[in-house]
This record gives sequence, structure tokens and C-alpha cells, in this order.
Amino acid sequence: MAAPEPAAPGDRTGQAGASRRAAPGPRAGTALAVLCGVYVLNFLDRSLLAILAKPIEDSLHISDGQLGLIGGLYFAVFYCFIAIPIGWLADRTNRVNVLSVACAIWSAATAWCGLATGYSQLVIARMAVGVGEAGGVPPSYSLITDLFPPGRRGKALGIYNIGPPIGAALGIAFGAAIAARYNWRDAFIAVGGAGVLAALAARLLLREPPRGGLDDEPGGAASPSGFRETLAMFFSRPTLLLAALGSGATQFVTYGTLNFTSLFLMREKGMTLDEIAIWYALLVGIVMSGGMLISGRVIDRLTRRSKAAYALVPAASLALAIPFYLAFVWAPTWPLALVFLTGPAFLNFFYLSSSVALVQEEVRPDQRVMSGALLLLIMNFIGLGFGPTYVGAASDFFHAAHPEHSLQIALYSLTPFYGVAILIFLALARVLRRESRTTGVNAR
Repeated sequence: MAAPEPAAPGDRTGQAGASRRAAPGPRAGTALAVLCGVYVLNFLDRSLLAILAKPIEDSLHISDGQLGLIGGLYFAVFYCFIAIPIGWLADRTNRVNVLSVACAIWSAATAWCGLATGYSQLVIARMAVGVGEAGGVPPSYSLITDLFPPGRRGKALGIYNIGPPIGAALGIAFGAAIAARYNWRDAFIAVGGAGVLAALAARLLLREPPRGGLDDEPGGAASPSGFRETLAMFFSRPTLLLAALGSGATQFVTYGTLNFTSLFLMREKGMTLDEIAIWYALLVGIVMSGGMLISGRVIDRLTRRSKAAYALVPAASLALAIPFYLAFVWAPTWPLALVFLTGPAFLNFFYLSSSVALVQEEVRPDQRVMSGALLLLIMNFIGLGFGPTYVGAASDFFHAAHPEHSLQIALYSLTPFYGVAILIFLALARVLRRESRTTGVNAR
């Protein structure tokens, strides 16, 4: 049955009053903590390949380009496109069950990575990790949106989005430490085993909330939108599409950098695995997490005054990050490089809470999981799929002429994509302002 078209942005009668009355349920905080914990493991599993890049390359005799394909395009094809049918399924079934099964799959596949004896086996195992992780984030976005009312979702999503930096930090600390003392394979097996236990815990601790129960127009009783209807709605809305494209351009830089930072620091700056396990882990865990938390608060505060802040905040943060990024790549020593890396680590991820909150606010409750999956498909296919792939290929290309600094030159060449992302977010700001003038809400 066809459902009515979503209301135009800002066209929500009584939104201010309803939002003030709505409040999170008593178990919302506990559920958010569990979801964040699962996300930590999600990103820990995903980041191990980048953290242990050097011992993996040495052991399996693979190049930067091959490593980029494993962490980029090969992973993203499955991660991005499997997310769409999983999102469609989760919009119609129990989201907690979908999340728990997905966590078990990606964790088992992570352990499988540690058993790979060649490049082809590692590729297949990483593809399997992508299949599982495709069912992790979209259901969580939808659950959080149904646990917290409008006006508090930016903060909640900001807390949830500290999962990646915490997961990366733990992966760096434990993965590098285990690899330094034992073997890189043991790190994958240990992390995968922990994830299987987390999947069971999530199924026991989480409860399915009513869909749209805290919205101004609850949608829990509405007939779920069809697959084609939600797909057509997403790609016909300039706000949703621009948010996804801007996020994708940003992730081209962030994933391209993150997937090679450990290798770059070890190969060209002289860090050891033990030093990576301490100093780089602390930087990611503290600075990146701080950026995620603060970005959520900033989004909640500024979007009360103007919806254009959903786009202007990421544009401003990325512009501020550029000089720090260039200084990080240039720095002659690893301590100085880490000092400059604090800038991008803090500023590069303001886009995430902003784009997720905007998309979740702009669609009906019965379209949220699939809309979140579409957002992830676009931004991850562009960023995760091609960012690491590009950096690895560029490093291989420059290796003949600059064998000692090929990766440095490849990272320099990512800089123009900051500009692309900023321009897209500025275009999104214009669209949001135009829609606000049309509806007479939050006009500036």
C-alpha cells in the first residue's frame, strides 16, 4: 500500500511544542550504551587491517595498492550494497535481531581474517566482514531516533558516533600490542571472538522501541513504505542527496588517510608498533572522540536557530582541518606529525552527526532504517570504497620515482577532496535556506 509523501522540511505543525513534551524513555541511556559498544566492535574489527598493515604486507607480500583494495573497494562493495536489503528488512522486522545477527557474522569473519594464508583468502574474509557490518549501523540509527526525541538526537548520535574513534583506539592499542608480542593473526582471532560474545549480549539487553513513538506525528502504525517508494523519495530530495554526497567526499579523505596512517607513521616517520599502540591510540581515542561528542552538541544547539547549520558546521570544520592535515603529512618526525594530526582527528568528523541527524529528521519513521542505509551506501561507497583504493594506487604509482616517500605524496594528493566536500556542504546550506524560506521555519 502506498504511503503518503513525506512532509516538506519544516512543515511540521506543532513541532516545537511536541518536541518539548517528548522525553527519552527510562532505558534509552542503557540502550544507547549497548549500541555504542557494538559500534566500537564494528569499527575495531574494520580498522584492524589498517592498524596492522605493515606486518600484514610483510607476511603476505602484498603492495600498498592491494592493501587499499582490500580495505577499500572490495570491502565497500559488499558493505554498501548489502546494507540496502538489510535496511529494507529491518524497517519491517525486529531491528535488534538484525543487529545481533549482523554482529555475530562480522565478528566470525574477522577471526577468519586471522587464518588467511594468502591474499585471496584475506580478500574473501574481508568481504564477509563487510556483509556482516552492513547490518550494524542502519538499524542502530533508527533505534536511536526512536529512543530520543527531536532536539536531543544530535547529542545521542554524537555519543553513538564515538564508537569509531574508541574502536579505532582500542584496535590500535590492543591490535598493535598483540601483534608486537605475538602475531598479527592473533589480534584478528581475539577481536573476532569478543565480537561474537557482544552479539549475544546485545540480543539479551536491547528491546525494540515503538517506531516513531517520540515523533510529532508517530508513524509506528503506518504501513511500511515500499522499497521503491523509499528509494525514489531519497534520490528525489536534494537535501538528502547532498548530505550523502558531501559525506562521501569527506570520507574519501578520512578513510583514505585512516587506512594508511599507521603504515605511514611506521614506514616514513619511524614509529614502532609499540609506539603506535600507545601514542596513536591515545590521540585517536581522546581527540577523535572529543570531536564526535562536541559535534553532536554543536549541531543540536545551532540547528535550533537555522537548519542550514546541518551543512555549515561540517563545511567550517573541514576548512579549519586543511592546514593541520598538510602539516601532518609534511612533519619530519612522528611526534610532530601526531601533534598536527590532532587537528584533522578532531575536525574531520563533524559531518557525521550532522548528516545522520538531518537524514533521520527528514524522513518518516518507517523509512529511517533504509534511508540510513542509503546514506551509508552513498557516502561509504564513495569514501570507503575509493578513498583507500586511491591512496594505495597512488602510492604504488609514485613508488618508482619516489620509493621512500610515495605514501607521503599520495596523502598530499588527497587535499583537493577537502575542497570538494566543502563546496557540496555549502550547496546543501543554500538548499536548506531556500526550503526554510519556502516554509517560513527557521528562516535566516
